[in-house]
Parts: sequence; structure tokens; C-alpha cells
Amino acid sequence: MNSPFYIFSPPYSQSKSPIASEFIMKDGKTKSDSIQTGNKLKSKGAGVGKRAKKAAKDPNKPKRPPSAFFVFMEGFRKQYKEENPDNKSVAAVGKAGGAKWKSMTDAEKAPYVQKAEKRKTEYNKNIQAYNLKLAGSGGNDDESDKSKSEVNDDEEVASGEEEDED
Repeated sequence: MNSPFYIFSPPYSQSKSPIASEFIMKDGKTKSDSIQTGNKLKSKGAGVGKRAKKAAKDPNKPKRPPSAFFVFMEGFRKQYKEENPDNKSVAAVGKAGGAKWKSMTDAEKAPYVQKAEKRKTEYNKNIQAYNLKLAGSGGNDDESDKSKSEVNDDEEVASGEEEDED
């Protein structure tokens, strides 16, 4: 006879109804024990290994360009600090900047959008150059200091000597 996944803990007493009693799983553990085990796994850092596998960031890689809002915030922070020198809250500056940005029209946002687009085109040029540099230097780290032409010259001399010996 197949037993169900959960069975009631024996024996039933008059004071405990089957509904109120604790469930026991097939392996003899209660449901609350299995939940506690799951919490222990989470607290011990079950996903820590993923961080170790993450590749290190290259400090030479160009930074992504700011959006139009962040270009706006560069100037707004200076202006806000001049108007409110006693304010030390970063959140207050951010909230005020966000409110001002939302209230601006597209015409007022246009210069910031143009600056952001200009920075984006510069970034695209820089990232292409960076990627070409990475692709070009991919396998050349193990080679000696000789340039390829010097290596080819040595091979030609060696092959020429072999022909003379025959």
C-alpha cells in the first residue's frame, strides 16, 4: 500500500486534532525541520561561488557614457550646493534633481541630450579601439621580443643554409 507524502504523527491524543498536529515526512523529519535546514543553507552563503567565478574588471576599459539625466545632474549638483550649502543629504539632491528633470520640457532637456549623444559617440570610438587592442594582443603575450619580420628573416636564413648543404 502506498503511503502518502505526509502522514500524521502518532499517536493521536484527545487534546490534539489531526489538523493541528505536526506533519511528518517520509524521512521522519517534520516540515518545520526541512524549512530550517533550507534557511541554514541560505545563511551559509550558498551562492558565494558565483562571485568568485566572475571575471575581474579591466581598469583600462572605457567607462560607459552618462545618460542625459546624469549630464544634467552634474551641473544641478553644483547649483544645488550653492543654494543649499548646509544640506549634506545626497538623497535630497537626487530627489530635487529628479523633480526638476521631470518638470523640464523637451526643449529644456535638448542641450543635455546632445551632450549625452556626443559622449556616447566618443565612447563608441573608444570601445572599438579598446576591442581592437584586445583582439590584437590576444595571443602575442607568449612570443619573444623579436618582431615578426625578424623571425621570418631567421627562418629564411635557416632554409637558405639547408639548400646550400644539399
